[in-house]
Amino acid sequence: MTSRHDVLVVEDDVDLSTLMEMVLVDAGFAVRRAGDGLEALERVEAGMPGLILLDMRMPRMNGWEFAREFRRRWAHGAPILVITAAENAKARAAEVGADGWLEKPFDLDDVIEAVSRFVRPAPAPPAPGI
Repeated sequence: MTSRHDVLVVEDDVDLSTLMEMVLVDAGFAVRRAGDGLEALERVEAGMPGLILLDMRMPRMNGWEFAREFRRRWAHGAPILVITAAENAKARAAEVGADGWLEKPFDLDDVIEAVSRFVRPAPAPPAPGI
């Protein structure tokens, strides 16, 4: 169910994760969502994404705990891009060995640009009759 074109958005703010999904799908990316780290581990178990957009402060399992468990199970199976409103997003990203970061609030174009550095949009399906 997954490909290296898919992005896993791990964010407990449903409105924000829905918005990010809409923007990324419109840009050609396949998107899966998880509301916390435990749900994200289940999504990864089902198939390794091409990129993980990871919020840090979530219920049940936060971003620090998720990143530690993800690395334990899959080493560097997918790049992680931290999305956080915390002061010094770069430091938060370094704490979990992330490959990049986005500071909240962010411009939606910045999300597409950041994701594009790690993942290519899914190829368009062939036109009927070809």
